[in-house]
Order: sequence, then C-alpha cells, then structure tokens
Amino acid sequence: MSPLFPRAEFGRRVAKARAAMAEAGAELLLVDHAEFLAWLTGYTVSETMYRAAFLPREGEPWFVLRELDAGPCRDACWFSDIVGYPDTAEPHAVMAEELRRRGLAAAWIGADHSSYGFTAAARDRLSALLPDARFVDLPLVSDLLRAVKSPAEICLIAEAAGIADKAMAAIAAQARPGLSPRSAAAIAAACFLENGADTGETGPIVPGIGDHEFLHGVMTAQPLRDGDVLHVELIPKVRNYSARLMRPVLIGEDRRQLAPLAERLVALQDRQLAAMRPGAAARDVDAILREAILAEGLRPAYDNVTGYTLGLYGRTPRPSDFSRVFLPSSDWRLEESMVFHMYVSAGGLGFSETVVVEAGGGRSLTSAPRTMLAANLKVKPDDSVPPDFRS
Repeated sequence: MSPLFPRAEFGRRVAKARAAMAEAGAELLLVDHAEFLAWLTGYTVSETMYRAAFLPREGEPWFVLRELDAGPCRDACWFSDIVGYPDTAEPHAVMAEELRRRGLAAAWIGADHSSYGFTAAARDRLSALLPDARFVDLPLVSDLLRAVKSPAEICLIAEAAGIADKAMAAIAAQARPGLSPRSAAAIAAACFLENGADTGETGPIVPGIGDHEFLHGVMTAQPLRDGDVLHVELIPKVRNYSARLMRPVLIGEDRRQLAPLAERLVALQDRQLAAMRPGAAARDVDAILREAILAEGLRPAYDNVTGYTLGLYGRTPRPSDFSRVFLPSSDWRLEESMVFHMYVSAGGLGFSETVVVEAGGGRSLTSAPRTMLAANLKVKPDDSVPPDFRS
C-alpha cells in the first residue's frame, strides 16, 4: 500500500493544521482522533493500544504506535518517522520519552480535547509524565479542518456512492414476500465486498414503521409480508470514505397507499438539496424541509437532524459524524465541496442522499431512483464515477 493522496495534498492539510496551531499558540500538535490521523498522515488504526501522531510547527511529523502496526503505517504514511513500541511498553511513557528526546518536553502541545482518543485519563497521564509541558485545547480541530473535501476525497465518496446504488438495486430486485431484513443485508454485504468496499457492514435494514424511530431499528430474520416496507440504509466505505443511501423498498403491492407520501417527501427534500449552496445558512436549509413536513402534517413532530457530515470514518466508537448537522439551531454556513448525508422520513418511509455542495446547489453522488423501490421497478444505477470528479 502507498499513500492514498499525493504529497502536495498532504502538504495543504499540514498547512491548515499549522495555521490552527499558530492561532492557538501551540508548538506541537498531538493527533489521536482516528479520522484526523488518517487525514493528516495517511494512516489510521484502532485504539487497541493508544497511538498518536505529532506535528511540530516546523519539520516533519512522527507517528508513535504499537510495533505490530508500524509496518502498515510506514507503507501508508507520506513521512518516514515511525516509532513502534512493544506490547510490554506503556504507550504514554513511550510518547513522553520521544518528546524529551526531541527537546519538546516543555512544549505547548495542542490537542483536541473533544477527541475520543484524548480522554481525561490520557491527558492526566501525559501531564504527569511531562510536568513542564502545557496542553492547549484546539476545540473540534479533528473534525472542522476536514469539513471541506478535496476533489480526490470526493472521488472516493462517489465511488462508495456507486457501490451503494448497486447494492440497493440488488435488494430491490429481490423485494418479494418472504424476504427478511437479514437476507436483504446479506445481499448488500455481498455486493459491497464484490464491488470494492472496505467491509460488508451495511447499515440499518429494518421494517419501515413509524415516522423516524425505525431508522435505527434492530435487524431481524422475520420474513416480510405482502404490503410491508423494508427500510434500507447503506453505508459502504472505500478507503475509509463513506457514502450513505436510504430507500424504502416495497414488498409486493402498495396496500397502504404510500406512493403519494413517498413522492411528497422526495419533492420537499429536492427543494432542500437545491438550496445547499456555498454561503447558505445551515438553519435555513434545514427549515426548508422541516417546516414543510410539519406544516403539511406529514409528521406530528420532527426532532431529528435533517443531515450531517460525511467523509472519513475510522475504526472508532462513532458511526456518524455530527460535527456539522442541520437543525433549527445550526449556526454555521455551507462551503463548496462539503459533503453531507441528507435524509427525510415519515410514515415508515426514509429517503436519503450523499450530497456535495456546489455553486448551483447540492448534487447527489448517489443515483438510485428517488422513489419507493419495488421488484418490478427498473433500477439501473450509474456504474461510472461522476465526470466532475474523475482523477
């Protein structure tokens, strides 16, 4: 394996990180948030044992991690200073010794105190080992520096979106009475792996019942009956970059007469996506969908977000990135090349797209038909990467 992106792209990322360091007065940046590690260094790994990269204000960074992972790290990183420690070592002590060896034991060390890697225990242990150092909080730097995606990143998300489209079509083709959520998940998982996804993890595939409570339901092996709706959410990743796609899949006949509701939800969401232009206020984009759903009585309440950030996902406790969400209280503005998972649900139906912000509005990287899918519907997902993002 070689670095995923050109050295010049990593150079731009380092420059952004150093600008944030300068603003906070940090001499050194400690990076232990899985997605931030991948973005800044080219490599990420689980927290089985504590690991971190260090970026000085000048010079190349270095990575400290378990020796067992040092080889893959050297292959993937754009820099060569990799320090491996044996399983018998204490990771924090190794890191503290490296800082002393490099003359940085008294440095002002920038860290994202909201990182799930930089726990209170990690902070306290490092502070005890480095009593002359000062830890400076760079709030949410792990997420916010990554918010705007490069063309190469969008290309990977678009590749994942194409896999989601294929898997959705494969499930829809089998949408007949007797299909269970578990068997539908097996179809999707196989399609993911056959088409180049990192893993076979599918996302929630559950019966569509209620306004939004079904979205995170529990998968079962219970066969579905004629007239049921299967809610399918697909979350394939390519080189850790994820796309997401939701569709309701009709089993047999539309006995609940849900087609008009499906059409209305899609029409309202289309208005929202069209408004996703650079400079738009997130709360205004959210209101276009949320207020219409409530005004038309399609849901009695709308308490969940209408979208959230998409991009890198490491092997961490966090399956979704809520560093930027769409709510009535969202006080931030969209920027070109941000990517989001935008979704709407009501009456057991859920629709979502992977959307990139462009000058003319949000553009879906997913291309499955925006309708309630069924076995007799001709679904032909686009096999190609969107032309704007070809490398």
